[in-house]
Amino acid sequence: MASATISKNAKILIAVAALGYFVDVYDLILFGVVRNPSLNSLGVTDAKDLVVQGGTLFNWQMFGMLLGGILWGILGDKQGRKSVLFGSILLYSVANFANGFVHDLTAYAVLRFIAGIGLAGELGAGITLVNETLPREKRGIGTLLVAGTGALGAVTARLLYKSAQSWEWLRAFVDVENTWRASYVIGGILGILLLLLRFGTFESKMYQNASSSSKRGDFFSLFTNSKRFLKYFYCFLIGIPVWYIVSVLIFYAPEISGILHVQGEKVTGGDAIMFGYLGLSAGDFSVGLVSQFFKSRKKAVTIFIVACIVFTLLYLNLDGISTSLFYAICFALGFFGGYWAIFVTMASEQFGTNLRATVTTTIPNFVRGAVIPITWGFQALAGENKENIIESALIVGMICFVLALWATSRVAETFTKDLDYVE
Repeated sequence: MASATISKNAKILIAVAALGYFVDVYDLILFGVVRNPSLNSLGVTDAKDLVVQGGTLFNWQMFGMLLGGILWGILGDKQGRKSVLFGSILLYSVANFANGFVHDLTAYAVLRFIAGIGLAGELGAGITLVNETLPREKRGIGTLLVAGTGALGAVTARLLYKSAQSWEWLRAFVDVENTWRASYVIGGILGILLLLLRFGTFESKMYQNASSSSKRGDFFSLFTNSKRFLKYFYCFLIGIPVWYIVSVLIFYAPEISGILHVQGEKVTGGDAIMFGYLGLSAGDFSVGLVSQFFKSRKKAVTIFIVACIVFTLLYLNLDGISTSLFYAICFALGFFGGYWAIFVTMASEQFGTNLRATVTTTIPNFVRGAVIPITWGFQALAGENKENIIESALIVGMICFVLALWATSRVAETFTKDLDYVE
């Protein structure tokens, strides 16, 4: 670990983790993109039923991710990081592929649950492997490449589905109403092809050399020691604003733009997601460079959260702006909310080798699961009056941002921390 150069094998590992996360995010966002067209194809056409059935499928997926985050995290510490990396890719790829052939809502729900379990494991295992393999000075570079590449999967999901509707050769296999099936199948094939790179990767030497006497993957030990629990809780809070931006500001962009009288072409949810995730990808790359420049994870995260506050205030208060400027602010929100890479890296670096995979895998999925109380709180404050959306979004956002800034001030700086130890 004395060398600050990145070996050829480590570069292959970064590429596999990055491409795996790319397909991971592609599948995660693809469901949101094709949700209504796929339900229409399965016979759900009533507007209210679309909301109910779509929400049910989403909840099954999120439940799978919460369960999978715990299962894969424990397995990553007990059985190894590499096995979880490829096991999770295999599971969500098969489920993704099979999603292209569902013909009833029960099968759809089962496959979204299975896909959710698979989607929960790849990022944590990939980041843990990268952090334990690269020299400490280069860890931030590795993780920004993983997370930044992964965020582009969301953009690809949106663009591929839209463009696939005009592919003439695809008409020989599916009609335009079933393009969503092809999008799922393509995602599954991409993940399965990625498994071919398995033989170019290796297990973490740090993990292999860790003391076998230490208790590995003890998830409940995170809650039985107050100091350890507080570290875990602080890490969780740091990531909350990222999914507040995605689940409230970006998801409700059409409604927010209507209240703010945005001028020009109507704002669509799909385009807001695309611009937001383009920003997330650019932000994931940039925050790593900011961290490298300051040689500090905490400074980089603090800068990005403060910028998030500024652009959230602009987003919720600029009345009568053009559609293009509105999308530009969506991009900026994504950019400064794109500290996901450093957030996951910080969490990974806070804990010893015997718990690192458990923490790195569970925390991102618990943050994703926090979307549920965040949106519940937002909807409860908004009530039936659409005019309350702006105020409720602002209140919920400020709570998320303040908690994240407080938590960032409480965790230890880990930029050059030696990770070769056990809890």
